[in-house]
Amino acid sequence: MGILNVTPDSFSDGGQFNSRDAALKQVTQMLPYIDILDIGGESTRPNAQPVSAAEEEDRILPIIEAIRAEYPNLPISVDTVKASVASSAIAAGADMLNDVSAGRFDLDMLPLVGKLQVPIFLMHMQGEPRTMQANPHYRDVVQDVKQFLIDAISVAKAWGISPNLLAIDPGIGFGKTLEHNLELIRNLSAFKTIKAPLLLGVSRKTFIGKLCDRPEPSDRLYGTIAACTACIAGGADILRVHDPQEIADACRVCDAIWR
Repeated sequence: MGILNVTPDSFSDGGQFNSRDAALKQVTQMLPYIDILDIGGESTRPNAQPVSAAEEEDRILPIIEAIRAEYPNLPISVDTVKASVASSAIAAGADMLNDVSAGRFDLDMLPLVGKLQVPIFLMHMQGEPRTMQANPHYRDVVQDVKQFLIDAISVAKAWGISPNLLAIDPGIGFGKTLEHNLELIRNLSAFKTIKAPLLLGVSRKTFIGKLCDRPEPSDRLYGTIAACTACIAGGADILRVHDPQEIADACRVCDAIWR
């Protein structure tokens, strides 16, 4: 899953791909190496400020329409927590949704997905982006996150969403300390019992910067590759990444060894 942020304030690439031409150029470069394109119009980095649905739509809808016209067969995911944005994005040509709140921030999201019957990624986050890194605490991070995702799947099914449309994400970096993130990656096998595709987003994350002493997100490629390798070994099915060309090579080698 290749990342395309059309935001001015994303932690790693904010402001780089806001225009139609810049977005299309980036997608063209990523295309040989990705299976899904994930488009985001609202930053979910720590301390991020929320934007209105109208502003988020203004950012993403022209980009979705342009990419869909240029690449009609490319699966497009939209990273949003707002049901109205999700509805507009699907109407504009997106195929699936990536909700970092697992439907908690907008209670219309899961009913909408039940109606549309499109795939959705359900992610764990403790708190919300503005506060999630303020002393996150768990009794047992693996079991707490796992139970959250089990419950999220149950709620989604209750809204009529077909089980084969549901995928899960333990939310690396979303309300977790460095040790929480490492513990989750060490124990990814625990999430395989949920019987849903497992998405991991470790690309350029702060925990990699801390481990490698790389304060700039763009300098975290090698650490990202190492983390992605660990995720594949642990059973990850989908990796959400900023640098798909380099990471695709790591995926091929890892798949040959472990799959």
